[in-house]
Amino acid sequence: MQTPAIIEHIVDWLKSYSSRAGTGGFVVGVSGGIDSAVTSALASRTDLPVLCLEMPIHQAASQVARAHNHINRLRTTHPNVAGLRVDLTTVFDHFVSTVPAVEDESTRQMSLANTRARLRMMTLYYFASLHGYLVCGTGNKVEDFGVGFFTKYGDGGVDLSPIADLNKTEVYALGRELGVSEEILLARPTDGLFGDNRSDEEQLGASYEELEWAMDFDENEPEGLDPRQRKVLDIYRELHRANRHKMHPIPVCAIPKELKMD
Repeated sequence: MQTPAIIEHIVDWLKSYSSRAGTGGFVVGVSGGIDSAVTSALASRTDLPVLCLEMPIHQAASQVARAHNHINRLRTTHPNVAGLRVDLTTVFDHFVSTVPAVEDESTRQMSLANTRARLRMMTLYYFASLHGYLVCGTGNKVEDFGVGFFTKYGDGGVDLSPIADLNKTEVYALGRELGVSEEILLARPTDGLFGDNRSDEEQLGASYEELEWAMDFDENEPEGLDPRQRKVLDIYRELHRANRHKMHPIPVCAIPKELKMD
């Protein structure tokens, strides 16, 4: 992979898109993970204004520290970068206290996890509207088009996606080239939506390397595969099937012309 050339290509794409859209910069939510670190580092190289937002909601201290340190490093090397912390914990807690209780705690926790992502989306768009910026998505190819590991109208609600054609391993390669810190490069990937340190792999049941392999698997029947490969393929196919609705445009009910006629 021609990593420096890919970085240059994405930076040029960001600048061109912003110019065509008539906008003045970018807003990026920075979580302390590799995807948001790479996305914000790429945006910073456009020389356009970049607002990096920290939006903790009962966040693990390690995640908060990584995000804060990353933004500070970007601000040191790129004068076009600004950082802002917007603690949404109180907003989230008020929402939790307002909605009625339910019996199924696991379903409730998943709904609240998605609520965190949607509160952050609202915050990103508040500042994007305020400054005339674009919201940069931070999803990679496996998450966005493989297993659908994102929240609809949460972290999936963005204006443009600069790294969505890159697998996770490719994002890490860009991160190393861009000088992303070791603390981020070595951290276990996590969506940070549950207020703890559970990893993406624990939630998905497979590592990103395994899911990338499954995404590229082009045989109909998994003959000749070992038990783990079969398991990973089953995980990938089930997640892809279940989350396909996130990857396609909203269905529109087409009304026959004759029904619209008097």
